[in-house]
Amino acid sequence: MVSRISGSQQALHRGNRAALLDAIHKFGALTQVELAEKTGLSTGSVSNIVHQMVDDNILETEATIRNGRRATLVTYARQDGVSAGLSIDKRGVTINVINNHNEVLAEHTLPLQLGHKSDAVIQRCLMLISETMDRIGASVSELLSIGIAVNAPVNARTHEIALAGILRGWENVNIGAPFEEAFHVPTFVNNDANMSAIAEAKVGVGVGHRNFIYILAGDGVGSGIIINGHLWTGVTGLAGEIGHVQVDPLGSICSCGNRGCLDTVVDEDRLVSLLSVTHGDMTLDDLIVEAVAGDPGCRRVIADSAIRVGSVVSGLCIGMDPEIVIVGGKLSMSNEIFIDPFQESLRRLLFPDVVVPIQVLQADHPVTGGALGAAIFAMGKVNSFIPAM
Repeated sequence: MVSRISGSQQALHRGNRAALLDAIHKFGALTQVELAEKTGLSTGSVSNIVHQMVDDNILETEATIRNGRRATLVTYARQDGVSAGLSIDKRGVTINVINNHNEVLAEHTLPLQLGHKSDAVIQRCLMLISETMDRIGASVSELLSIGIAVNAPVNARTHEIALAGILRGWENVNIGAPFEEAFHVPTFVNNDANMSAIAEAKVGVGVGHRNFIYILAGDGVGSGIIINGHLWTGVTGLAGEIGHVQVDPLGSICSCGNRGCLDTVVDEDRLVSLLSVTHGDMTLDDLIVEAVAGDPGCRRVIADSAIRVGSVVSGLCIGMDPEIVIVGGKLSMSNEIFIDPFQESLRRLLFPDVVVPIQVLQADHPVTGGALGAAIFAMGKVNSFIPAM
């Protein structure tokens, strides 16, 4: 009986700590009174939990003034500085700010209009970093580095978009330069699939695996390759660009200029167009929601796309022989609707008599992995535990 009570008390204590950390993650720096309001805990409980986590170097506190009264402001510990990661695609920007232990201090998504201009987006990103730092009670001087993940191939030498037309309006733009000029910290630019692979390798389902392929499946398809624990980008930075593998020699012209690339059959416009007669105007998010809810047409479109992606990934697996394949991106949010046919297609085209079949795992950070991985990559660069690629 005593052990049961003790176990219940421990579970309650863990739950209270998790609720407090979740409030700080969502709202940024808060006073102890505000934490009590957000979590429903008593101010005494909040004070005790905060004191314990300050001792554990998880949180830190500082004196402040709220409504003319003295108060204690509570934030994540960040004595060693922070890193910001941005993920930029056609529809939005996501930011993650992490501390030296790869813990997420803040996360925010800013929607963008289709066809956005690079200069306007960069200015909004600069403001977003400053606002997010302020939100967690951190000075910009605490920022050590910035990582930027973009939904396009990146030239490893110039840090510019490598193929014209894929992220329109961003060609010949030195993406990192404005950030280095504004914040005076090193800035690293890479592809979003590569950065998502880093996130899974460091704090996701890839932890403990030194050789794996990460598949980013959503509005287009990309992959990140981890070999011997390090990101492999190739000589020019274009390794893993499976979205530009030809799957139909007579297919549509791709944004890269070639014909019938995987991206011409697995991207948002193509997938939702298959349902336009029966479902009207949809977005990729709508497609996934309807599929999870059981809509047979939406489920069929996602399953068919999974088969096409799996057939291309099988060739990559034969060449690399990885331990696991991790699947992320918005399409993976449909869970078994995408994962099961992807895995079946993949295994059907691999060597039939292998002793250990390649395991397919769903990403821990399927949508925010690009921003998180970019922050981790940038922090690792300044701490020198990720070698230059």
